[in-house]
Formats: sequence, structure tokens, C-alpha cells
Amino acid sequence: MDAENTYRVFDWLWTSGQLSTDDIGKLPSLGVNAVVNLAPPDASNALAGEAERITSLGIAYVQIPVAWDAPLPTDFSHFAQVLKAFEGDTVWVHCAKNMRVSAFVYLYRKCLLGEGDSEASFPMREIWQPNEIWQAFISKVAWAARS
Repeated sequence: MDAENTYRVFDWLWTSGQLSTDDIGKLPSLGVNAVVNLAPPDASNALAGEAERITSLGIAYVQIPVAWDAPLPTDFSHFAQVLKAFEGDTVWVHCAKNMRVSAFVYLYRKCLLGEGDSEASFPMREIWQPNEIWQAFISKVAWAARS
């Protein structure tokens, strides 16, 4: 795959940075049934026509535009609902560089699957150390999940 920071998290979950046209063509052979894009449509490396290319292959496409400098707990809630809706399917989640996605996957694994930090932090720990904005977002969502 051409996409930056591509990781297979579970048998059913792949994550990456922005997909290329060639990457999209490979999704059916990987058994991918749904693609979730957490980058806004105006991201600097967004692929024009991405949704149309993906859906033309019979793959579901959902975009949850998460602002890089202002991620919201409701963005994560939407993400969790989308993953639940595609339960039993193979899902590919991407953003611009797999930074947004890896933070969301960390929260999903920690808060909803109940995994420990060392398991849940993959692939985030391979990609980046969240900055202050993202640390605050992670803390806020994790705290709300405990309530």
C-alpha cells in the first residue's frame, strides 16, 4: 500500500494515512467492506473523488471530518457508532497521516474494548506522541467513558 503509516490492527481493522488511487483498487482483494475517513475534505493531501472511487467498488464510505486542532468527543462517539454499524465487516479507517485515526483507535480499544494501555496504544505509539490538544482530547474522552 502507498498510504503512510499502514497498520493492520485486527483481522477486521486496518488503519492508515491518506489512501492513493492504487490503494483503493486493492481494497476489495483485502476484503474491505467499509472505509471511514476522519480527515476533513479540505485536508492538504485529500484525494479528489475518493468517496466515488470507493463506493463504485461496492464498498461503503463514511467521512467524519475531525478538525486537527479541535477534535470533539462527539467525533469519537460518531466513530464508535460507525464501527458498531459495521460490526462483522472488514473496515479501513484513514485520515491524512494516521494520527487522528490512531488516537481514535486507541480510545476505542481502551474505552470500549477494555484493553490495557500497552495493547490499546498500538499503532499510535508507532506513529506519534499526541500533542497537547490531542492529549486533552484523549483524556476528556477517556474520563467520560469512565463516568
